[in-house]
Amino acid sequence: MTTVRLPLFPLNTVLFPGLVLPLNVFEERYRAMMRELLKTPEDEPRRFAVVAIRDGHEVAPSSPGLPDPTALPERGPLAGFGPDPVKAFHKVGCIADAATLRERTDGSFEVLATGTTRVKLLSVEASGPFLTAELEPLAEEPGDEAPPLAEGVLRSFRQYQKRLAGARERSLTAGTELPDEPGVVSYLVAAAMMLDTPTKQRLLQAPDTASRLRDELKLLRAETAIIRNLPSLPASELTRGPMSLN
Repeated sequence: MTTVRLPLFPLNTVLFPGLVLPLNVFEERYRAMMRELLKTPEDEPRRFAVVAIRDGHEVAPSSPGLPDPTALPERGPLAGFGPDPVKAFHKVGCIADAATLRERTDGSFEVLATGTTRVKLLSVEASGPFLTAELEPLAEEPGDEAPPLAEGVLRSFRQYQKRLAGARERSLTAGTELPDEPGVVSYLVAAAMMLDTPTKQRLLQAPDTASRLRDELKLLRAETAIIRNLPSLPASELTRGPMSLN
């Protein structure tokens, strides 16, 4: 089994391969991570792993807690995640490549990263200034009937987008060339749909592309039916997640 050890960035969101993740990094443990990544030569990938938080907070408390006003704020790489961080995080995450990594004058960072490869979280190390993790890369198997499933998902996705955009507004897919490679389709749709974190996590850790597409087809049909008679809803960008405040 081939494993890799990388800096670990827990977030209240799910990162998918091929999708872009903007980060506003201001907390010291994550600043330390970015300073370490800056030591990597520019012609080499500046990689870290993103995992969705199951139980905890990506931002540690910065003031005494309630209801005890005398409680001291948590410090260090484990702040907010409890004594066993493995239990605080989902077991499947995604490696991110920081294509843009800029330090501001106040010491915070502006980061633009892209998801690359799914990984399984094996262990977490908290002895340094930031978390690191031992990770096992996960292969993306196509599964049975992935190409026709991808076609069906794209058709349903276009209808879903039209419902989100509203009957009197321009469709989000107008003028946009959507991919047809099943794996890319499965991740794009998973990221673009307005779903809660547990559902997105389920899609990320699907055993193969076909299984993910089947799940998405059911979700798209159900979500489209729900919003059919609702007023206009906000639409999300296809390839970007929300800006994380880390």
